[in-house]
Parts: sequence; structure tokens; C-alpha cells
Amino acid sequence: MPQLVEYPQTRNPWCTNPLARGADGVLRYGNLNPALTELLDVQVHAFSNREAVVEIGGASGHEVRLTYRQLWHSASRIAGGLQEHGIGYGDRVAVRMPVGARWVQAFLGALLSGAVPVLVPDPLPDALAGQLLSDSSADFVLDGGGAEAHYADLPDGAAFIDDGASLSELALLCYTSGGVRPDGSPAHGDPKGVELTNENLLSAVRSMVGALDLPTDGLRNLVLLPLAHASGCVDQMLPTFAVGGTVVLSPDPALIAETIVAERIDAVCATPRIFAGLLPDLAGLHAEAVRQVCSAGHRAELAATDPGTCEVVAAALREVFPLARQWSVWGATETSGIGLALADSGEPHRHDLLGLPFGGTELALWGPRAESGHGELLCRGPNVAPRYWNDPQTTESRFTGSWFHTGNQVDIDADGLVHRAE
Repeated sequence: MPQLVEYPQTRNPWCTNPLARGADGVLRYGNLNPALTELLDVQVHAFSNREAVVEIGGASGHEVRLTYRQLWHSASRIAGGLQEHGIGYGDRVAVRMPVGARWVQAFLGALLSGAVPVLVPDPLPDALAGQLLSDSSADFVLDGGGAEAHYADLPDGAAFIDDGASLSELALLCYTSGGVRPDGSPAHGDPKGVELTNENLLSAVRSMVGALDLPTDGLRNLVLLPLAHASGCVDQMLPTFAVGGTVVLSPDPALIAETIVAERIDAVCATPRIFAGLLPDLAGLHAEAVRQVCSAGHRAELAATDPGTCEVVAAALREVFPLARQWSVWGATETSGIGLALADSGEPHRHDLLGLPFGGTELALWGPRAESGHGELLCRGPNVAPRYWNDPQTTESRFTGSWFHTGNQVDIDADGLVHRAE
């Protein structure tokens, strides 16, 4: 008979913030802002003149730089325009746009309107994108009027900010990879809408800021992960904003090496496949100013990634970024994009290692051999989604109480380190 064996979190390097166990058994952070909008609003006023977003080589064909004041003003105008279209609290506003500054403006505009942003990856075929829009019952779609349009082609009205949300309320509707992986390559299976609450998002942000000790003196983060996935939006963009840093976006791969140097990049994050594709352009570059390099592996992508590719990428990244703290993460949309993390030891890459629990994530094993350390990996924590959107059947099959069934067979050793099962 299947067993559920819990592995309560012990002291580990990826949890530096105090957590308290709730009545439901889940570890939670204290003193979180009531809502994501409030956290961002505070930071905007604290860092109003800093660069918030920089776009190099995007669809517009020209460089874009927005300070926090400019970004917040344009987003609040979009929120006001959505209000004039009848959009309000709890409505779903889909964001389907190419990566760039306008994507960030649209996302924040939807958030500030009181609506729930629905992230629709831009590379999705129209049929699959239509499936997501239909499933989410989207009340409005922000597509920006095309790649050449200015943000004014998005809804525009009197500045508005809705600040009435609470921790338990739905803040973001993010779909599992389904027909496309985070790097744009094909995947299989129907995408599922994952409900991420304000607590999920704020907890993920708190975990990232604490575990990596993100500085507040002007972090410049080159985000190569798609913003329409939890890994890019929740784990990279939002933590950067939380510390008053700059999100640098460079959709053109040919400009990445130049951007790293010219924009004085401190941190870089991408999937192993994205990094592998960039290696020819990064060859010969020694970016000693970069201090953080993260290789983010979504569970579906890691299953399809060749172990040899991961080893080559890891070794190459050590040469390109010789002074950087390098680490890898494993996660799923249901865990707000991150659940496990592993520091790079400098030794040859081990494809079987996934990492230790990140932030407030706790682990369990499910199956007949769970007592002996082998089984399906289960996760719970303040960053783990409560349910799927409008899908009680899948919710029931993938959640046991607060435990999320990842579908991954793993081994957990005596030190709590998770290994991919062979």
C-alpha cells in the first residue's frame, strides 16, 4: 500500500528567514505584506528614480529604460484604462505579449486594476493560446496591439491602484507548460491553470531575497527565463523589484554577451537549454562582475534534458562567470516555480542531484517504498499553490491535503538531499 512519509524541514542553506508552522501543518512566513501590490507600491516610492526595467534589442527595435516612477505611472494608467472597460476585482486579464518592457507594464497594469493576471506564453500556437483563454474565462486580453505599438495602445485611463487584496486571495493564474516548455520547445500534455495566491507569491519572493541575500543597492538582473512562466515572473522579476533592482531584458540572443558587459549585470538566470544555446556567443567572455548565476530546471524540461548537456553547460558557465555564485533550482508552476535548490560545488555536474528544500518548502515521499527513502516527491509550503483553476478533479488527484504530488520519482538521502531516481 502507498505510504506518505514526511521529511520535516531541518536547517539548510536555502532557508534563512524565520518560519512558523500553521494550524494546517504548513510552514509560513510572518509579517508578509497583505498583498503583492502593497509590497511593490512601497518599493516604488523607496526607489522611484532607479531603473526598474531595461529592454535591449526587443520587438520595438529600440532601447527602452523605465524608472520605477515611470513604470508605476504607466501601469496605473493601464489599470485605469481596464477599469474604464469594466474590469475590476477578481476579473481575469490575460497577458499575451512578447517579452519586453511593455509586457511588464501590461502585467503590472492588470495587477493594479484588481484583476488576476493570466499569463499566456507568447510562443504558444494560436489554438493552444485560445484554449488557455477559454479555460481561464479571460475577461480581457492585453496583446498590446502588435509588436510595434507603444504602451498607449494598451488600455489608458486615469491612474488607478486597487489595494484591497489579502494573502489568501488569488493573485496570479499561471499555466503549466503543457504544449511548450519554458525555453519555447515543444512539450506534451494539456496545460493546467494553477492558482497562485498573494501568500504564494510573497513567500516565493521572501525566499529568494533571503536565501540569496539579494542586495538593495542596485541589483541588475538579466532575466532570460520567459516572463509568462512562474520561474521568470515570480522567481526572477518580482524579487528583483522587491529589492529595488533592475530587470534587464534582452530577447535577441546575439546581444546577450554585449548586454552582460554594457549593462553591468550582477545576476543571470536561464534554463540549461537556453544557456546551451548561448554558449557559442558567450565563448571567450569572462564576466567577473556577475555574482549570481542560476540554472533553472522545470521538472518537465529536466526530464528531457540530456545529462551530458547539463555537464557541458555547468563547466562552461564556470569559465564565463568565474567569480559568480552558481546554483541550480528545480521547481514546478505549482511550487511558484521553485521547490529545490543546489549550490554548484565546482565538481563535475551530477545529473541525478536535484537539491535541498528551498525557502519554506517541505518534502514527503509517496509510495510503497517511501519508508526506505524512495517514492514520488510531494511538496508543501507557503509557496505551493492551493488548487487548480476550475478543475476539482485534477486538484483532488494531485493534492493530498496540502501536499502537492509532483509526479517525479526520487530518492531522499539521510541529509535530506533529493536525488532523481534512476
